Amino acid sequence: MDNTPHVLFFEPILVELKKRGYEVLLTAREAFQVCELADKKGLSYHKVGRHHGKNKFIKVLGLFYRAGQLLPLARKFKPVLAVSHGSRSQIIASNLLGITTVLIADYEFAKALPFMKPTWEFVPEVIPDDAAYCRRDHVRKYPGIKEDVYVPSFQPDPSIIQELGLQLDKVLATVRPPATEAHYHNPEAEILFETFMERAVLDGAVQSVILPRNKKQGEEITGRYPHWFQNSRAIIPAKAIDGLNLIWHSDLVVSGGGTMNREAAALGVPVYSIFRGPTGAVDKHLSATGRLVMIQNVDEAKNKITIQKRPRKAFQAHTKSAALDSILAQLEKIITDL
Repeated sequence: MDNTPHVLFFEPILVELKKRGYEVLLTAREAFQVCELADKKGLSYHKVGRHHGKNKFIKVLGLFYRAGQLLPLARKFKPVLAVSHGSRSQIIASNLLGITTVLIADYEFAKALPFMKPTWEFVPEVIPDDAAYCRRDHVRKYPGIKEDVYVPSFQPDPSIIQELGLQLDKVLATVRPPATEAHYHNPEAEILFETFMERAVLDGAVQSVILPRNKKQGEEITGRYPHWFQNSRAIIPAKAIDGLNLIWHSDLVVSGGGTMNREAAALGVPVYSIFRGPTGAVDKHLSATGRLVMIQNVDEAKNKITIQKRPRKAFQAHTKSAALDSILAQLEKIITDL
């Protein structure tokens, strides 16, 4: 697990694999809120590596360093299959040891180097074959989007209202700043983030919950925009929270990142994307089907985002997920054929 969304994504996969008798070795990178959220979920993992900031040269060095850190664990436990949602370090380490790899991906513009090529690749059906890293006969598709793996089993918990001190009479906006340290970051997204927040804090009927990528980003935001946080018009949670639960209790979501946008779309919560990197096939599909609104400039950030209470219905949890079933079936097929 390299990034915060991986905790929620892999949790049901881990549960099902263990039910079916597989032994699972789980590793987590000390980055964003990965370990904190994994602890909250009660997941047992080995902490390996950390985030190395936005400097491209240092990031590449850190990537190889973490691959080296993974090697002793791999040699000790001798896994037959290595699965990740985009862990370059895991793929490097596995390729060095001859371990079959499965890369699960949902954004076709993430960069990968030739020696980071996985054995197999799982992607949503809407991503075209020619956008995958692997050759076509090693690409497997699953229905829906990656958030469909875990959203169906979601159970709302109203205690988050009191936990965060949210005001029920306010319009609740959950806001995710852009990933400023990502290689695909476009500074335009920061302008859209600031534009929306300035609009939200001037509206006395709105309370915003900002979910920074890490502690450093949170400190930069509070230091640069102290007026946002006067009278709790905007808040930043003091610890890692269940983002899916917060989204469900929100009236709208404005996010500079893919996962939170797609979680909101999967839950049926109005969501506006201020992501300004290359638009992936999944977001194009969600936009075309009316489940996601793309915000492309300052004028749209001021006028296209509807700030209002949304009608609430009881969430209907499901025991079945076609996306989860498909991924598990294809993992088992690969393991059987090894």
